[in-house]
Amino acid sequence: MIKVNGRDSDWEENLTVEKLLQNKRYTYPKIIVRINGELINREEYASTSIRDGDDVKVIHLLAGG
Repeated sequence: MIKVNGRDSDWEENLTVEKLLQNKRYTYPKIIVRINGELINREEYASTSIRDGDDVKVIHLLAGG
C-alpha cells in the first residue's frame, strides 16, 4: 500500500512514477512529483521506483494572474 496525495492506493511490483501517473490518469502538462518529500525530476519518472509504503505527492501546477 502507498499513499498518493494522502489517500491509500494499491502498490504493485515494478511501479515507477511514470506508471503511477498513467494508472491514475494524471495528464496535466505541469506536474511535480515528490516521494517521501524528495522532488523527482521529470526525466527520472520512468526510472524512479515507488516502494511499498511510500508517500507520493502529485501536484498540478497552475498559472494565474
